[in-house]
Amino acid sequence: MNGAHDLGGMHGFGPVEADPDEPVFHADWERRAFALTLAMAAWRRWNLDMSRSTREQMPPAEYLATSYYEHWLFGLERLLVEHGFTTEAELDRTRRGEPSPPSARAAPQDGALRRDGVARALGNRRGARRDLPVAPRFQVGQTVRARNLHPTGHTRVPRYARGRCGVIAIDHGVFVFADSHAAGAGEQPQHVYSVRFTARELWGPDAPERDSVHIDLWDDHLEATP
Repeated sequence: MNGAHDLGGMHGFGPVEADPDEPVFHADWERRAFALTLAMAAWRRWNLDMSRSTREQMPPAEYLATSYYEHWLFGLERLLVEHGFTTEAELDRTRRGEPSPPSARAAPQDGALRRDGVARALGNRRGARRDLPVAPRFQVGQTVRARNLHPTGHTRVPRYARGRCGVIAIDHGVFVFADSHAAGAGEQPQHVYSVRFTARELWGPDAPERDSVHIDLWDDHLEATP
């Protein structure tokens, strides 16, 4: 998706200035938004890639004017409505600070994350790696081209790398294909590679000669060069 979230390589946004003393959360509502996102994920109605894809659907002007956890909250609200956990009307009441009517309050249902299940949920580190005998399409040292893809949904190929050539530096192994996973089209496990692109390949002859960028890309993101 060519959305406002894909800012890599763009001019005019200034340097990224890291704060060594930055807190994990800047306000209590950010902590709650993070906790609610993890708690609702325990229902397994959506996956991590779907969550990322939903955040990317935030209107561009709103996305650029809001903070990291406001993006999370936008995505969570959309997923809750899409999967029948709440309605837009209920969310509007909440935003106005109005309590829900007694008839709208439901008891916890089977599948909800309860206190005694939090440690188990947080300890689930299965991740996206898959131990499957999937053959790689490319080899370390091979020159490849990032496919010039412009899907309407989630993709992990940044715009600045599409159509550019790089060299396979590392084969990370087999992982869930994020693009298909976000679209609800299954895991489609395949190899992920660290691909090295020179700065001049990405941004032209005025870029520093010695600089390069490594991007993790899946088999389906790449094509062999002639």
